[in-house]
Amino acid sequence: MIRVALIDDHVIVRAGFRALLESQTDLNVVAEGATVDEGIALLDALSIDVLVVDITMRNDSGLALLEHATRHHPQVGCLMMSMHEGMTYVHEALRRGALGYVTKAAAPDELARGIRAVAAAQSFLSSDLALEVPGPNHAGLTPREIEVLVLLAKGRQPKQVAADLRISTKTAYVHRSHLLEKLGLRSDLELYRFALAAGLLSLETRHD
Repeated sequence: MIRVALIDDHVIVRAGFRALLESQTDLNVVAEGATVDEGIALLDALSIDVLVVDITMRNDSGLALLEHATRHHPQVGCLMMSMHEGMTYVHEALRRGALGYVTKAAAPDELARGIRAVAAAQSFLSSDLALEVPGPNHAGLTPREIEVLVLLAKGRQPKQVAADLRISTKTAYVHRSHLLEKLGLRSDLELYRFALAAGLLSLETRHD
């Protein structure tokens, strides 16, 4: 049984999510909270497997609770949920240690799927965010391109990638250009999303 805590400042939203999750035989909502302070108290007092946190609350940022959980309760998986669909919010949540992100516009069953993934230490993005991507080998990437992709997804700049792989900076930029062209992407953020969806980022990498 996966033990879940819900943190959202809207009572009706929590009630809806609780009803949805408790209809699942493997999920148990053990606690609810409306603020960051309540979330911290629950983490300190209870045994929780997955913390589901609204990224934006009236007087709090769910990111503050996420950072507390990551720092003081690393065994707890964090799944962020939000009305915000912009990748800026998603990227920031994942950068700070969240394993998953589900928008409130996603299909109802995606929250349960996300909780199961996070409980298994796997990444999860709701389908309205996640890229439908093939595995990196099927995308025609060379082993070196995969190495470059992972480093770029970790936030390394091409000059740093060059130093890490002992190649020239020019070659690192060429690899980046080839990656964008092969994958049909336009930015480092989209490379990050591809790497995440393709399972190329380890749990340790996502916490960098």
